[in-house]
Amino acid sequence: MPVSNSTFQEFRTSASPADVLRRAKEFFPGRNSLYAAFLEKEGPTFATFRGQGGEEIAIAAQPKDGATLVTGSSYLFDMQVTRFFATLPQAAS
Repeated sequence: MPVSNSTFQEFRTSASPADVLRRAKEFFPGRNSLYAAFLEKEGPTFATFRGQGGEEIAIAAQPKDGATLVTGSSYLFDMQVTRFFATLPQAAS
């Protein structure tokens, strides 16, 4: 099954992978209760969150070409992933 642009998103940031994951762990639980998602699993390069109805958000961050490549995936919380990306500093072009 192909992944749509809204369910899988990428963003390049100047923040370190550890900083991206720290920010994600602050951002997703602090949302309006309808869109809040809470940390479920984490590792050195990823964090997954579980929200209303069991919806999952997956965030991964890894160094790539002098920046950090952040990927986010969620079926229903795609707008929240987009909003999270907007809080990150963009990588220099």
